[in-house]
Amino acid sequence: MTAQTAGSTATPDGGPVKKGKKHLPVWQETILLLGIALVLAVVIKALFVQAFYIPSESMEPGLVENDRILVEKPSYWFDGPERGDIVVFKDPGGWLDGEEAAGPRGPVAKVLSKVGLYPTGGHLVKRVIGVEGDVIKCCDDQGRLTVNGRPLDEKDYAQLSGATCYGPMVTDCGGDWEIGPIPKGEIFVMGDNRRHSADSSEHMCKPTDKDCTANPYVDVDDVVGKVFVLLWPSDRFKFLHRPDTFADVPDAD
Repeated sequence: MTAQTAGSTATPDGGPVKKGKKHLPVWQETILLLGIALVLAVVIKALFVQAFYIPSESMEPGLVENDRILVEKPSYWFDGPERGDIVVFKDPGGWLDGEEAAGPRGPVAKVLSKVGLYPTGGHLVKRVIGVEGDVIKCCDDQGRLTVNGRPLDEKDYAQLSGATCYGPMVTDCGGDWEIGPIPKGEIFVMGDNRRHSADSSEHMCKPTDKDCTANPYVDVDDVVGKVFVLLWPSDRFKFLHRPDTFADVPDAD
């Protein structure tokens, strides 16, 4: 048996000594972890969950201006929005004013918004009242909207702000209106604050309009996802659910 010489890399039985795995410096590990976190944030934003904020008073009383909300996207991977869902969608064109459409300001906020870590601007938040094929009327003798002939009980979440019906933006409750059947791939949306919401009812043709070409619908492809959490302020944190009244609406003929 031969003795090992100084500085030898062999084990006592003559085999090579295994070297330990070299660790990255702390600063390099930090950069790597930040990069992985950013990639995951981008993937999560693109496919699963995204943060937004409420840009106006149109969804009061449930959602207040500047509330932070979370939107989930998997629900609409295979099926479109359902009646009663609160959805976030891209501005169909001219629904938002300049300030509401601006989104986050400042370089840090803008970067964070790109990866889903800061609420994004240029979007609206409304409740789905009707989907493809539905006929919506205003109003019955109690001032309620009807969808496919079934009245909606909206007193638990909608705010009238002095109006006498749940569809005041078209005629200010001074007359009845009807819209539908809703075209394929479109939805009809309204804010819960019925007298202060630039929604589908604000952008539809009024009964007295002649040669009107307004389009009050939102393309399903422009819907980002369904609001499922009121995230901030923390004292009002809650999960959001579809009101029971929409379960009674029959399918369109």
